[in-house]
Amino acid sequence: MLTDDQVKQFQKKGYLVFERLIQGEKLAHYKGVFDELVEQGCSLTEEQSNWALELDATGAPSPGLLHKVQGVCVVDDRVLELAKEPAILDRVEALVGPNIDAFGTKFFPKLPNGGTSTHWHQDNYYFGTNSDCIVSCGIYLEDADTENGCLRVIPESHHSMEIVAHKKNPAMHGSWTDVDESQAVDLVIPAGTVVVFSANLLHGSNDNFSDRTRYSTAWHYIPGDLQMDRFVRGEYEDRHIVRGN
Repeated sequence: MLTDDQVKQFQKKGYLVFERLIQGEKLAHYKGVFDELVEQGCSLTEEQSNWALELDATGAPSPGLLHKVQGVCVVDDRVLELAKEPAILDRVEALVGPNIDAFGTKFFPKLPNGGTSTHWHQDNYYFGTNSDCIVSCGIYLEDADTENGCLRVIPESHHSMEIVAHKKNPAMHGSWTDVDESQAVDLVIPAGTVVVFSANLLHGSNDNFSDRTRYSTAWHYIPGDLQMDRFVRGEYEDRHIVRGN
């Protein structure tokens, strides 16, 4: 469980970092699962359902360069076991309650020499809400630093509850916004680290300019009884009961 100070820090800063929470054989196991997904994704010559490729300068998919697996817990249910890890849920429970669902699962391989995920954004922009009941979770299977595109956050940017304007670029995945970079914090973290943060928090990452991968997987924890028009419990395929009822 979280300490009172950790809960207060989450409320104030908008995020918490748990270094090396997943380690040893568990980390190696999940890393192996994602290795398999990368091998499968990098064999694709065009995008398929759940599988997105990196885009070239014209916005065309680049064969063999996996960008993301959306709905990764649907594609490979072994990943769902990671979303159910007690070490994670014991901490999240202090923020969302004892009955917990996860939804919007995804995997970013961040391949070397240009792999991307998403630049500055708020997760709730994609969900059509500003609910403070949604706790996003990123799990880093490999060391993450400024060279390979670690997570970046704007502390306390969740307080206004405002969803800022986002824009798109045809040559990039996702939607993003502009921020005051002087306020950004780079989360340089070791493999096995779990980061939880408010879905209203401004966050993002730079592209991977290193010769290493930067595997991360992410999803969003919510109270089991939270009604979400776009992600209805029992109807939306990528919403999963991970603890309680």
